[in-house]
Amino acid sequence: MAETCTRKLIVEVCKAKNLMPKDGQGTASAFATVDFDGQRRRTKTKFRDLNPEWDEKLEFLVHDTESMATEILEISLYNDKKTGKRSTFLGKVKIAGSAFVKSGGETLVYYQLEKRSVFSQIKGELGLKVYYIDEDPPAPPAEQKPEAKAPETEENKPAQEAKPGEEKKEEEKKKEEPKTESNKEVKKEEEKPSPPPPQEENPKKAEEAAPPVKVENPPLADSEKKPSKEEKEKAEIVKRSEVAINDIELRSLGSDRNRSAYDLVDRMPFLYVRVVKAKAAKNESKSPVYAKLVIGTHSIKTKSQSDKDWDKVFAFDKEGLNSASLEVSVWTEEKKENEEATQECSLGTVSFDLQEVPKRVPPDSPLAPQWYTLESECSAGNEVMLAVWIGTQADEAFQEAWQSDSGGLLPETRAKVYLSPKLWYLRLTVIQTQDLHLGSGSEAKVRNPELYVKAQLGAQLFKTGRTSFGSACSSSANPTWNEDLVFVAAEPFEPFLTVTVEDVTSGQSVGHAKIHVASMERRTDERTEIKSRWFNLVGGETKPYTGRIHVRVCLEGGYHVLDEAAHVTSDVRAAAKQLAKAPIGLLEVGIRGATDLLPVKTLDGTRGTTDAYVVAKYGPKWVRTRTILDRFNPRWNEQYTWDVYDPCTVLTIGVFDNGRYKRDEAAGKQDKDVRVGKIRIRLSTLDTNRVYLNQYALTVLLPSGAKKMGEIEIAVRFSCSSWLSLIQAYTSPMLPRMHYVKPLGPTQQDILRHTAMRLVTTRLTRSEPPMGQEVVQFMLDTDTHMWSMRRSKANWFRVVGCLTRVAILARWIEGICTWIHPPTTVLMHVLLIAIVLCPHLMLPTIFMYAFLILAFRFRYRQRFVLNMDSRLTYVDMVGLDELDEEFDGFPTTRSHDVVRIRYDRLRALAGRAQTLLGDFAAHGERLEALWNWRDPRATGIIVVFCLVASLVFYVVPFKMFALGIGFYYLRHPRFRDDMPSVPISFFRRLPSFADKIL
Repeated sequence: MAETCTRKLIVEVCKAKNLMPKDGQGTASAFATVDFDGQRRRTKTKFRDLNPEWDEKLEFLVHDTESMATEILEISLYNDKKTGKRSTFLGKVKIAGSAFVKSGGETLVYYQLEKRSVFSQIKGELGLKVYYIDEDPPAPPAEQKPEAKAPETEENKPAQEAKPGEEKKEEEKKKEEPKTESNKEVKKEEEKPSPPPPQEENPKKAEEAAPPVKVENPPLADSEKKPSKEEKEKAEIVKRSEVAINDIELRSLGSDRNRSAYDLVDRMPFLYVRVVKAKAAKNESKSPVYAKLVIGTHSIKTKSQSDKDWDKVFAFDKEGLNSASLEVSVWTEEKKENEEATQECSLGTVSFDLQEVPKRVPPDSPLAPQWYTLESECSAGNEVMLAVWIGTQADEAFQEAWQSDSGGLLPETRAKVYLSPKLWYLRLTVIQTQDLHLGSGSEAKVRNPELYVKAQLGAQLFKTGRTSFGSACSSSANPTWNEDLVFVAAEPFEPFLTVTVEDVTSGQSVGHAKIHVASMERRTDERTEIKSRWFNLVGGETKPYTGRIHVRVCLEGGYHVLDEAAHVTSDVRAAAKQLAKAPIGLLEVGIRGATDLLPVKTLDGTRGTTDAYVVAKYGPKWVRTRTILDRFNPRWNEQYTWDVYDPCTVLTIGVFDNGRYKRDEAAGKQDKDVRVGKIRIRLSTLDTNRVYLNQYALTVLLPSGAKKMGEIEIAVRFSCSSWLSLIQAYTSPMLPRMHYVKPLGPTQQDILRHTAMRLVTTRLTRSEPPMGQEVVQFMLDTDTHMWSMRRSKANWFRVVGCLTRVAILARWIEGICTWIHPPTTVLMHVLLIAIVLCPHLMLPTIFMYAFLILAFRFRYRQRFVLNMDSRLTYVDMVGLDELDEEFDGFPTTRSHDVVRIRYDRLRALAGRAQTLLGDFAAHGERLEALWNWRDPRATGIIVVFCLVASLVFYVVPFKMFALGIGFYYLRHPRFRDDMPSVPISFFRRLPSFADKIL
């Protein structure tokens, strides 16, 4: 009987911090109970300790490895009843099975203790390590074929007896092989809803599993020594980095078509023709044979093959067909000995009436191909095997079929799904160096060199500050920096981080050290202490040792690496999988079609055309629809899904014209894709479980101005099963915890964001087919940091728009004070008397008014998803010179006169901005000057005023004072003066630091 893979879940309960005292004596005697899949384990009790440390390892057996991601691991802390009346609850932690990592990738993670009920008094954190181990038994000989069993055992038996160390290595290879095969099988099953029968899979699995049994790798066969523990850990880290794509993302990617029922898009009818093979009556001829399909003006033929089957599927858009019949003919290519040209000979033709073609809708099984007799006047008895049916774009054969509306089998026009690389922050702390060799001793003493450390990861290069080096001073004998250098690392990681010590005075390198990135320690919070390490510096072949450097290096998994503009971010999850939370909802997007697209390029120099496709980006997943060639009203009707982890995120959809599918053979270059337009949808503005079907205008900004390129029709649905988890997301911080406890500086974060953008762009352009650099940059808004007069004006008018509402409120209050509407002013007097006489009703009245106003405005709420606003972005009122400045590169390529004019304009705008900032700063400085006695007379006046006010308030009740102030403020205009009031005049006379600025 064949043994199956056994998986064990390991839970290391390390320690807890700041627990709530529960024993009545100011302490607690805590123990932990761990529940998983019907199994329970218990730790020891740590008596009278609010920060207990267990360091216990608990093992659980995973009964079903496939459903492990849906299981929940629950850890509960209790106060031992031996120290109190009963076992008091101290808190609990729940971890989803999708956050479990394989052995080797575990790190210590502190989880906030959760309440059991609303009235529980809980505080503290629990530190855990959770990971799983797969234990595969050796492959039994019964699974192999009987014929191959005898020779394999005879060949392998001597090697196994001579070298027992190879047995474990072969088992490790077997251990990895079924995983990769299973991943391939899972992807195939997800793409094809109807899997092949198991009788055909078993022989393939046996054949694919057989090669790892043979010892074919010479280094493994020659090594007799068992690998050390450190080497095993490094090997596991390397393997884990190679398989860098998240399991959750792969499941989401593969299950899109299974989960979606194409209910957000229209079903598009396609005529499917599957041509399998042909059979000639005379088998003597071995000349190449091809099939030709003709429907009206559509004509396509298969490859010419002599001894192989075609087995090709052709999908014809039914709306583009101009005939009611399909003709399939088979042709042979014969080449005579004396002639170089080939002669084509028809073996026959078979015709189909399209009105009689059967229809097929999944999940029906695929239509079986049949033999059809070819009608021919020359030869008889020839047959062709094919199947013809009418289906939709939901047919599983559609993705791999030749498509008439997207140019056939061109890779650049096919629908694809891309995944952004998983990004980490790499933190390098340069501490100090020792025993440096700087050339000859006399030369080093004379010139007193300055040193700095340079670190490079791929194309990223950062430097520390400079420090002096000298033998006379003890502080400079071992140069010390204690500086952090932060990089962006993408999986799979660059092999090495190179650290170099440079001499500024001589301009030469003192030495360098290489740090293996895959072997670096990973941490998820600031509590984990990273051990520092010493590395020897190598100067070159002639200098194998030039000193050593002391550094601390780790991969930060507690941050989210921003790879897009912060205001349009679509993912806020931390890099470490251990910190991943369960999704709170599902986003479904139906890309239906576009209308009235404008021509972007010319076809054969005679007429305009557009080859449009759509790119949608949310989180790390990018989707790209197929390219519809030469249509101004393309219909894609493709539906995609994403898991949603935070509702306050943005979906970005862009439309492009495909210019890469046509390669210029003479120049050997591809044209770039042209942007047609872009829309953004914020998920928090959508109602849950509601379908939004709208048409959005596509506006693109060109050097000549804004231009409407057409409209796109999109259907969006944001579904959420739990309102509690959705509301809880609004109460949690936007970014992971590390962004707040150990934040990165604004300038540093901006540099890292652009570095991450470049990494994502590079990785996606290396895909097949590649996603163009111009497409990725347009979707990620990589140019938002560049100066633009248009954006500056747009932001200014946004500020003005916000202040306009404040001005409206101020004018309303002024109208009350000036008695423009006497009934309203009288009502305010009555309200003032009620508030003063009954002050306890003030807050309830304010909140009740707010409730009534918000409830009244509910019926005026937004009922559709807003799109890009050309008026808000100021594209209609911007000049051509300002647009030319925005499209100008950095550095500028314009003439000196143009640059001078733009510089003067920028100085004028910046002058107004700095004046505004100075006014705001002056108000704060005046208040500070009042408290610091910078103006002794003004502060003396305030001191006397405060003394008098204290005596007055001691005699006069506060109600009378409030009533008097209110009546004075609401006094009639005939009692008012046009001059500024005394408090305003006094405040404006206070000194600021404006006169101290040079």
